[in-house]
Amino acid sequence: MSAPKPQGFATASIHAGYDPDSLYGAINTPIYASTTFAQNGLNELRGGYEYTRCGNPTIAALEKTVAALEGAAYGRAFSSGMAATDVLLRPGDHLIFGHDAYGGTFRLVDSVFAEWGITYTVVDTTSTDAIAAAITSDTKLVWLETPSNPALAITDIAAVAELLDGPQLVVDNTFASPYLQNPLALGADHVLHSTTKYLGGHSDVVGGVVVTNSAKLDEELAFLQGGAGAIPSVFDAYLTARGIKTLAVRMDRHCDNAEAIARHLQQSPKVKAVLYPGLETHPGHEVALRQMRRFGAMISVRFHDEAAARAFCLATRLICLAESLGGVESLVEHPATMTHQSVTGSTLEVPRDLVRISIGIEDLDDLIADIDAALAAVE
Repeated sequence: MSAPKPQGFATASIHAGYDPDSLYGAINTPIYASTTFAQNGLNELRGGYEYTRCGNPTIAALEKTVAALEGAAYGRAFSSGMAATDVLLRPGDHLIFGHDAYGGTFRLVDSVFAEWGITYTVVDTTSTDAIAAAITSDTKLVWLETPSNPALAITDIAAVAELLDGPQLVVDNTFASPYLQNPLALGADHVLHSTTKYLGGHSDVVGGVVVTNSAKLDEELAFLQGGAGAIPSVFDAYLTARGIKTLAVRMDRHCDNAEAIARHLQQSPKVKAVLYPGLETHPGHEVALRQMRRFGAMISVRFHDEAAARAFCLATRLICLAESLGGVESLVEHPATMTHQSVTGSTLEVPRDLVRISIGIEDLDDLIADIDAALAAVE
């Protein structure tokens, strides 16, 4: 008797993408640590697999799981979020992306792909008028981050999707995760994740994934997996899939902590502004209410000057000074000198008084005590 189709998100995160195998009944997806697969005859494949660069059952299970959680027909996994980014870009394309996009995305487009004839226009993606004005006959992609990194701006995905006629809409859904937001259901064409973050969730594995309902794009991505080779290892795919099983419960705890900490930070006179879409004062709050389940676990804080921002980063003890985000532990960083150095001097330059905090799932009282101690060190 076949198992019922998963309905709820938490159920799907545990069961989608893999059924216990018929040989031994393993509950968890086996790690198929084999580079190659025996064939029954010349190019007669057993189960569709020939060589792991072109496909592997462990990697395929991860792809199916993420696709199911995003409501997508297809998913393709890659060795990093940046690898997942670069397979979506083509020579000669014109790209529109946000004025507060991730520095690594900007660096890839501006420093690497510019040599391939890729051009770009930077706009405030929260304004559909600004996006409309930037579209040219060469525009192939509109690239959204919502919430954005690190300014936590919120773009109305459905409004942008309705605007577009021709260009494809890509949404980097890393900050939200599939638990909090499903861009395909709002009209996006393709969705990208750095699985390094919330999907893996434990700061121990690097990866990326693209999901889509386009059979054409999926075929192109499958070719690039084998042809370019930026695939995850089977061990990385296994770790990511294991992390996904607890995504729903982790995200609820992340959000509980972040919502409380954002309001707590608002009370400090040493803080100039708290950027968090769960606050009623956030300009994207109403849009976030419509398109997100909750408001996420990323908080950016603007202090009164750069010295104060640096002092805060250096004063936390429980919250670790480190790049990346989305793990069970809380992290703090200074984007202008860390993750977003590559945008210095560009239109995407991050304010130097801004600090980004990835709120983990520790006890709330301990996090607030650490934040208060760090604020006390700020002059």
